Amino acid sequence: MKIAILHDTVTATDAPDAQDVMAQAAAVARALRSLGHTVSRLACTLNLAAIQATLRRGQIDGVFNLVESINGQGRLIHLPLFGLDAMAMPYTGARAETMLLTSNKTLAKGWMTAAGISTPAWIGPWPGTREGRRKPTSQRGTWIIKSVWEHASIGLGPHSVIENADHAQMLPLLKTRAPQLAGACFAERFITGREFNLSILAGPEGPEVLPPAEIVFEAYTADMPRIVDYRAKWDPAAFDYHHTPRRFDFEASDADLLTRLYVLARQCWDHFELQGYARVDFRVDEAGRLWVLEINANPCLSPDAGFAAALERAGIAYVDAIGRILADGCVPHNAVSETRQAAMAHGRS
Repeated sequence: MKIAILHDTVTATDAPDAQDVMAQAAAVARALRSLGHTVSRLACTLNLAAIQATLRRGQIDGVFNLVESINGQGRLIHLPLFGLDAMAMPYTGARAETMLLTSNKTLAKGWMTAAGISTPAWIGPWPGTREGRRKPTSQRGTWIIKSVWEHASIGLGPHSVIENADHAQMLPLLKTRAPQLAGACFAERFITGREFNLSILAGPEGPEVLPPAEIVFEAYTADMPRIVDYRAKWDPAAFDYHHTPRRFDFEASDADLLTRLYVLARQCWDHFELQGYARVDFRVDEAGRLWVLEINANPCLSPDAGFAAALERAGIAYVDAIGRILADGCVPHNAVSETRQAAMAHGRS
């Protein structure tokens, strides 16, 4: 097959989170070529007509979608997928509607709440829209201010956690913070407890929930918020970067908790109609209750990222996972078995 990898337009001066998409594109390209596919790469812009023309001219069979933003705006992440749908071009990962639904965090939280999936209470978004709005709460507590659209912990830092505040106090803060958070933000009830990421991969027998990863906050003092902020993900010089490892080994006493995490992750996959691959982020409070923080419909595929670590723990080769993602979205039914056979052959070599 002729596969085009569609990714963000990135420059040498862009921030580390933006640069990372190029590492993903390179790794995915290597995997696809090892599976026998012809691969090209295409930077995504707002000129969807030009993208469509390039794909037609290249006689592309399918698109491996790695787009996380357009012109640096996460709120546009779903647009190229609607363009691909308009030309009946197969592509990997979440469908356009699901990408829109999961990328808008307050909209996703409203969708979870309607389905009975526990997600922390929230205030906002600011500026106000219908999506995900909740009745105002006068209850005081600790909140974390997040961007509505941006992922990769963009805009998150110790200043994001606000203690002992209520709805009336948070609204002015949201208005102040919105310009630094891509123009739209909300406040989410901060859940004190353990943090887990569960990755999910499509497969021939249906979605496979990969081994749970817990984020460990090592040597954090009492005054340090236990959050995976921007520095923890992207700044090698930061304390947070070196003291938030993930772990896959658990005590026997965690068996019931892990089972419940598996079940809820799969429920999120089904409810949001995810495809290809995804990640669900959880907090578990001190009473053992599960809270879904976010649904990531296109988690990072860099070889050093959490999804790849979960693959390794599950004993799934990276190239095989890329083959499974491709088969779930782009491969015609009569070609699926051939692609899987190629992936299996690579795994034996």
